[in-house]
Amino acid sequence: MKAAMKTLLAGSVMAAMLAGGPAFAEEAEAYRETSLGLYVNAAEAWELMQENERAVLIDVRDPVEIKFTGFAEPTDIHVPWVLADRDSFDAEARTWPMVKNPDFAEQMRAELEALGVAEDDPIIVMCRSGSTRSAPAADAIAEMGFSEVYSVTDGFEGGKLEEGDSKGVRAVNGWRNSGLPWSYEIDPEVAWQPAE
Repeated sequence: MKAAMKTLLAGSVMAAMLAGGPAFAEEAEAYRETSLGLYVNAAEAWELMQENERAVLIDVRDPVEIKFTGFAEPTDIHVPWVLADRDSFDAEARTWPMVKNPDFAEQMRAELEALGVAEDDPIIVMCRSGSTRSAPAADAIAEMGFSEVYSVTDGFEGGKLEEGDSKGVRAVNGWRNSGLPWSYEIDPEVAWQPAE
């Protein structure tokens, strides 16, 4: 009986999401490996940026996530790969679903063009932990014709502590935990704005 209720509830949540949610209520595919197979950790990304002034750092996290966890100071572009669907709370998962930003490709292309990024310039894509958003976003950028698109494998926050009082906290590696420049202040020139 409980399983049937959960299935019914999940179906109701999905139907509400599709019917009453925002137009972008499409689940985003998540994966870790990229079509180009180019990866750096946060420290290597910083090193690449120091060695090549044409390197571009892109953050693909939801704006609210950035608000509470911080922002890499040298970020050049901020366009979310997915956004929290604040109109469709998922009771079973106990959270808001993440849905694909339907304007990602258009917004990303406009930002890359505005910066004059060449097709062979290094482009570094970062999400929270390098798990599920930087890779598909990097693939979308590669599909635009860019040939040197890297996914940051440990992301902004890095991995979780495996023991101790803070077990589960993202405090291993990542941009923020590697002593790289970051802040809670977000550059207004870089901050993402939703399409109107």
